[in-house]
Amino acid sequence: MAATPQPPVTFSGKLSSKPSASDLLRSSSNGVSGVPLRVLGRAHIGSKRTDFAVSAKLRKVKKHEYPWPEDPDPNVRGGVLSHLSPFKPLKEKPKPVTLDFEKPLMDLQKKIIDVQRMANETGLDFSDQIISLENKYQQALKDLYTHLTPIQRVNIARHPNRPTFLDHVFNITEKFVELHGDRAGYDDPAVVTGLGTINGRCYMFMGHQKGRNTKENIQRNFGMPTPHGYRKAMRMMYYADHHGFPIVTFIDTPGAYADLKSEELGQGEAIAHNLRTMFGLKVPIISIVIGEGGSGGALAIGCANKLLMLENAVFYVASPEACAAILWKTAKASPKAAEKLKITAAELCKLQIADGVIPEPLGGAHADSHWTSQQIKTAILDAMDELVKMDQEELLKHRYLKFRKIGGFQEGIPVDPQKKVNMKKKDTPIIQPGKTSGLELKEEVEKLKQQILKARETSTEKPGSGLKEMIEKLKREVELEFSEAAKALGFGDKIVVLREEFAKAKNSNDQPMNTALKEKIDKLRTEFNQKLSSAPNYASLKYKLDMLQELSNAQNLSGESNKVGELKQEINKRFKELTEQPEIRQKIEALRAEIENSGISEEVKEKSLLLKDEIESEFTGILKSLNLYVYPPPSSVEAQEKVDKFNREITGIMEDVVRSTDLKDKIEFLKREVAKAGKTADAESKAKFQALWQQIKKSLVDAMSFSELREKHEKLKAEISEDIESSKGTNGSLLKENIVDDNLKYDDGPKVEVKIASN
Repeated sequence: MAATPQPPVTFSGKLSSKPSASDLLRSSSNGVSGVPLRVLGRAHIGSKRTDFAVSAKLRKVKKHEYPWPEDPDPNVRGGVLSHLSPFKPLKEKPKPVTLDFEKPLMDLQKKIIDVQRMANETGLDFSDQIISLENKYQQALKDLYTHLTPIQRVNIARHPNRPTFLDHVFNITEKFVELHGDRAGYDDPAVVTGLGTINGRCYMFMGHQKGRNTKENIQRNFGMPTPHGYRKAMRMMYYADHHGFPIVTFIDTPGAYADLKSEELGQGEAIAHNLRTMFGLKVPIISIVIGEGGSGGALAIGCANKLLMLENAVFYVASPEACAAILWKTAKASPKAAEKLKITAAELCKLQIADGVIPEPLGGAHADSHWTSQQIKTAILDAMDELVKMDQEELLKHRYLKFRKIGGFQEGIPVDPQKKVNMKKKDTPIIQPGKTSGLELKEEVEKLKQQILKARETSTEKPGSGLKEMIEKLKREVELEFSEAAKALGFGDKIVVLREEFAKAKNSNDQPMNTALKEKIDKLRTEFNQKLSSAPNYASLKYKLDMLQELSNAQNLSGESNKVGELKQEINKRFKELTEQPEIRQKIEALRAEIENSGISEEVKEKSLLLKDEIESEFTGILKSLNLYVYPPPSSVEAQEKVDKFNREITGIMEDVVRSTDLKDKIEFLKREVAKAGKTADAESKAKFQALWQQIKKSLVDAMSFSELREKHEKLKAEISEDIESSKGTNGSLLKENIVDDNLKYDDGPKVEVKIASN
């Protein structure tokens, strides 16, 4: 096909004298680009220079102020933030979604609508019926949402109309600018980050973003981030840490996206890197669970100083359906799994995983999203006011300790290796070791009482054979109750601190406990005793204490009765041995024969009295060998009152002496040393204890050895002796046991005891 020649391009006006486009093109063949051929032809002659000018008219447009306009219009549809953001309000109102447990409420709501329609159609007044139905509806709504089960809260957290991260951010911030990209080639739409202001303070916001409808959910990947999303969040964390912006994260994801591509791109590494990074950030971090927080996908932006949860939010390591499929082999057991997992806000606060619960309106956050957002704003400001007072070191330590105190372990009985081979889940209830209900303890105590009564009747076994074990068990129960009461009343940390100080003082080189520490312990004991009655387990504690006191008294009485019985047997045995001696036996037989032959005469009476005195004298010596002394009883009530009064006076003096000297510190020190050594004390420790014992005893005797007390003692002895002389022939004796065990006794007069047994 022949080419059609095209005429050269011509210009008019000022450009008509200028070279044509064809000239410019042709000049390139000569090696000179952009120079017309005609100019080259007459270059040697010279030419006149002509100016070249181009003018253009620009269209006036509105200047775009980035990232924020100076005077934004507050009346735009959806608000300023939605107007300036690609996150626009939905064109259509989302369809209401009724959960299964809400169907009874829908029946009441339908009745209200029917009555209102009837009133509009007929023109009749049904206001009373409508008000009654509305009151019934509100009451049913309140009853339902105040007694939700864990699986019902899971369903509310997954509600399709539940407010998303951006909904809350636009409600609580005055300005918000979204920041995009992980600087590695991708911007994950499931994680949204940006800077925003609340009350003039700038924050870095980041959170999981779900969709509000199917189209948005597909775009946002249903709120499941890829590694790019976590790396974007980490980039913004570094940015906030560099500029000193506090970080607020919103958690609402079923978990990290677990497809093959995400695993290839390092999903686990991205989450782990975020965990490590968040523990080193030097700015306050607050995390808020607004929906469901699933596994590591939620934890990757949840390592915060404060973890707050909406009332119907859940936080779990595995979804209830996955847990039920693993343990019970069916997802239908998800309600049971949700209850066992302890995933609701209230239960996580009890476990000290969450730090606070943000209330929601009745019907869930989607019932009034703006009110819910304002509650979140208040919670953020309150928590941030607390955290900004800390310096960087305190913030890092606070975040570290929050996660260190989570969880615990208990060492129990090792599992049999054969059972480990095929361990199966058992539905038997797990009972805390040592924790027994009051009803069970009452049954055990009644059973023990019956056994003791039966043993006393048959005399085949010791009555207190099971008493000691029950007392030890009750002691453990009481200790557990006291620990629980201390934690409930807020004394747990104080007790731990005092325990550490006491351990340091105990391990010091033979130094008595200082006065300041004793004052702290006494002050804490007094404060605890004053508030003990308000503890939630006070009734159970008091009941167990009463049972322990009752059994302890029974044990003391049983021990005393056993000791008295053994002592009686020993006395009878020694008396029988005395009367069976040949000399005494001959005298008794001779006196008996003389009485039978000649009757009872004055001479026989004198012989019998002499024999009686002889036997009593020898028997008194035998009793002294048993540490028993014979005291004739006072002949009158007045003498007994004098003795009791003197005993009380001695006891008071003893207590004053112990309190006013260093004896109390020495006794306390000896108690601690004996408790520390235990039952396996070596010979050196025993010698040390004995030396300190003798020192305490000597100090006590020296402190009591003053003339006034001895004069009173001698005067009282003289008065009692006069009474005895005036009442000769009166039968009776007073056996006073003087057994020296683990007690210090002042034998010159009334008895004073100082216990050193360890508590």
